[in-house]
Amino acid sequence: MSAPPDGQADEIEEIAAEWLVQRDEGLTAAQAREFEAWRRADPRHAAAVARLERAAALMARMPGVRDALQPPVVPFPRAARVTPTSIPPRHRLGPGWIAGGLVAAAALAAAVWWPRASAPEAARSLATSAGGFERAVLDDGSVVELNGSTRLRVDFAPGERRVALLAGEAHFTVAPDAARPFVVAAGAVAVRAVGTAFNVRLGAESVEVLVTEGKVALARPAAANAPAAPPTLLAASERVIVPNAEPRAGPALAQPVVEKIAPEVVRAALAWQERRLVFAETPLREVVAQFNRRNRLQLTVTDPALAGRPIGGTFAADNAEGFVRLLESGGAVVVERRGEFELLLHPAR
Repeated sequence: MSAPPDGQADEIEEIAAEWLVQRDEGLTAAQAREFEAWRRADPRHAAAVARLERAAALMARMPGVRDALQPPVVPFPRAARVTPTSIPPRHRLGPGWIAGGLVAAAALAAAVWWPRASAPEAARSLATSAGGFERAVLDDGSVVELNGSTRLRVDFAPGERRVALLAGEAHFTVAPDAARPFVVAAGAVAVRAVGTAFNVRLGAESVEVLVTEGKVALARPAAANAPAAPPTLLAASERVIVPNAEPRAGPALAQPVVEKIAPEVVRAALAWQERRLVFAETPLREVVAQFNRRNRLQLTVTDPALAGRPIGGTFAADNAEGFVRLLESGGAVVVERRGEFELLLHPAR
């Protein structure tokens, strides 16, 4: 499915609605990839998807409004089966615009959110719990996706769009605006972009920045009594990991190493956006750390050799219990429960 020409906001909204209907029915792996590619192809696409999702969620919380609309609103109705790629643009939807459900939701979204788009983004905070996920559309049209256990603060000004990532991991699809650069501060680094997409993960010891589209500039504070380090430039499919520590007195900071990564590594790094985890020969200690960031149930590996055992596969990010059962059924581990929310993984003897 190709992106509509500029100015055809209605068509973008229609295509987004059709994808959401199809997603509710169930997407094949190929369709899921196509949907994700369309959503990432243009910030307006992601904004339309998020806007319809928010409208549908709002309708579900407002039964009085929902019941007053005719025909009744059913967010992403199961009765409407569509194949987005099989119908040309502008001829995709029947007279009822997908059983009337999403047209009412979209109209409500316009009434609730569009008037606010002309006003500056007020300072706001976003947060997710362990295992949580949130996709939010900012007032400039940028889209931010929050992984589990993530906290950030948005503070836009006339000359700059600034976000502080306080904990966790977030992906940003930035709406182009050359007059107002988009800056994400995380730990000891600041990532500056105009119109691009990138992922930032703030750990206890380091900050990881992965660019998925376009280019960004990564800046770090200067060490005491030393000139500021020049910004590090990253392009699509490039990643950098920077120690999350304040610079000490001494010579200028060395440039961080920029790593070019393969498409499958990019997909694995962003698998949390699809609520799944993808591992390829990944040590069990790292797999456990990924599950622990997303689940209330915490896993502990008790043996160093077991912790280094490589794991491969695709798993539901919010199902640590299921992952452990697979390990146990394969004879790899013996599981000991400690309290309500901790499992100890021992090597099988």
